[in-house]
Amino acid sequence: MTNAVRWNIVVSEEVDLSLRLHLGARGMRKGDLSRFIEEAVRWKLLDETVQKVKGRSPKQFVSQVEQALTEVRSKRTRKARH
Repeated sequence: MTNAVRWNIVVSEEVDLSLRLHLGARGMRKGDLSRFIEEAVRWKLLDETVQKVKGRSPKQFVSQVEQALTEVRSKRTRKARH
């Protein structure tokens, strides 16, 4: 983790115990808690993004994909020139 940021979070005792039992059963230690939370947050953000994309019309989706591809390709071309 580069440029880590410290969070102070509050969860119920039930969630705390369940998570610590889960991590312990997999041989994970206290330091793995941060990695677990970070991965869970990434998955949640991905899921919300997917749900948002699913709500778009196919025409909107294709248009946005084409726009993103154009941007990536233009950045690659600029990098190759330098």
